[in-house]
Order: sequence, then C-alpha cells, then structure tokens
Amino acid sequence: MKRLQLGILGSGKGSNFVALHKAIAEGRLAADIRVVVSDIASAPILLRAKEFGLPAAALPAGKFRTKLEPEIEEELVAILRRNQCEWVILAGYMRVVKAPLLEAFAGKIINIHPSLLPKFKGLEAWRQALEAGESETGCTVHIVTPGIDEGPVLAQAKVPVLEGDTPETLHQRIHAAEHRLFPATLQRIAESPAGIEPLKAQPLML
Repeated sequence: MKRLQLGILGSGKGSNFVALHKAIAEGRLAADIRVVVSDIASAPILLRAKEFGLPAAALPAGKFRTKLEPEIEEELVAILRRNQCEWVILAGYMRVVKAPLLEAFAGKIINIHPSLLPKFKGLEAWRQALEAGESETGCTVHIVTPGIDEGPVLAQAKVPVLEGDTPETLHQRIHAAEHRLFPATLQRIAESPAGIEPLKAQPLML
C-alpha cells in the first residue's frame, strides 16, 4: 500500500489537520504530511504544524477575501510541488480554489464540508441546517471541482440535530464527526488499488 503524500491547506485552528496527524501517528492512516500552508500568516494551524516538526508556509494575503490572485495560487502550487505533495487536503481552508491549483492537482484536491451535500453549500452550513429545521445534518468529504462544494462525494457522516442545539453545539458535534470521517476516507484512498474512481461510485457512509 502506497503512502499518500499530503499537502494540507488551512485558514484557522487546524483541528482536522491535527486529527489527520494523530491518525498517521497511530497507524490508522498511511500517509505523510509534506507541508502545511495557510493563507493567513497568524493562523494557529501553522503553529501546530511547527509543534509537530512539519514544514509550514504562509501565503501573501492578496486583495480578495474569498480567493487568491492567480500569481499567489501559482506560488502555492510551487510550494506543494517543491515538497513533493501528491494530494492537496483542504482542512478549514476558506478560499475558493481556482484554476492554477485545480489544474496542477486535478482530481487530487480533497475537501471536508460541514453538511450532507448537496444540502447547505457555502459558509456556516451548520447554521443553515439549524435554521432550516433539519432533524439531521453531518459532514461530507468530496473532490474539489470548479463549482463550490459540488465535487464528487467520497464519504459522509450523519449528525443528529438535537432539541436545544445552538449553532455552536451543533458545530462541535459535526467537528467530532469530521475528525473520524476525514482520516477514514483518506485511508480508503490509500488502500484502493484502482485509485479514487471506485470510491466516487460507492461513497462511504458513517
């Protein structure tokens, strides 16, 4: 079984990154984290990467909130290639991925989203589910494509919406499900002799 060579992108605390690092350390995920990159120089995910002794890099902020300029994304591609990454993992990365990265790692950019896609795309999906009166929501691991939260689904985990839930309590339980689902999904990719295609046809449900 070949180990996945991962580049991690994140904008915040990096809890999913920590969950992946733990899974690797415990032998539950056959992978190596080659580099951690953030679009925010002060993001805690970079501090966690340094604590783990992993290469970490911050990108220039640029002038847009939701995307990077093409030249900055080209710089990101160069960082990932320089660190010999084969897969790009979005762990709380808050920028829309555009052509330079999508083309350089076509079909090999994986995101985790806090809803049962195709429901509740975009920001604060847990709040959207709560405000819609859903009885359950969850999280989805999917391949990144040009459409926001529209790529092929690889795995999902359901989370009940409980009476008295607030956006914060629901988000916490979704986070806990993400920390189980993300490593399990990447391990399925590592174990798949036929690559990622069969996984798109039969998404994992937890």
